[in-house]
Amino acid sequence: MLRLVPWQRQQGMTMRYKDYIEIIPGKRSGKPYLKTTRITVYDVLTWLAQGMSAAEIQEDFPEVTPDHIQACLAYAASREHHLHTVSAA
Repeated sequence: MLRLVPWQRQQGMTMRYKDYIEIIPGKRSGKPYLKTTRITVYDVLTWLAQGMSAAEIQEDFPEVTPDHIQACLAYAASREHHLHTVSAA
C-alpha cells in the first residue's frame, strides 16, 4: 500500500490516481473505473462507505490492489477539493 511520510504530505506529494483510474467514453458509461478491471471508482467507494475493509474488497475482487483502493480515495478527495462552495449571504 502506498503510504506518504509526513515530509511528502507537506511538499504536496500525493498519489497519482491517474496511474490507476481512467475514463473512456463508452466504457462503463463514461464513469471512472480501475484500469485493467471493469470496477468503477463508485463501486469501491460504496463498498468502503458500507463498511467493507480494503482486505475484504481484495478478497472478493482479487484484481483490485491496495493501490487501486488508495487511488479511488485520492480521486474522491481531488473531486471534493474542486467542488464549488456557496457562501451564506
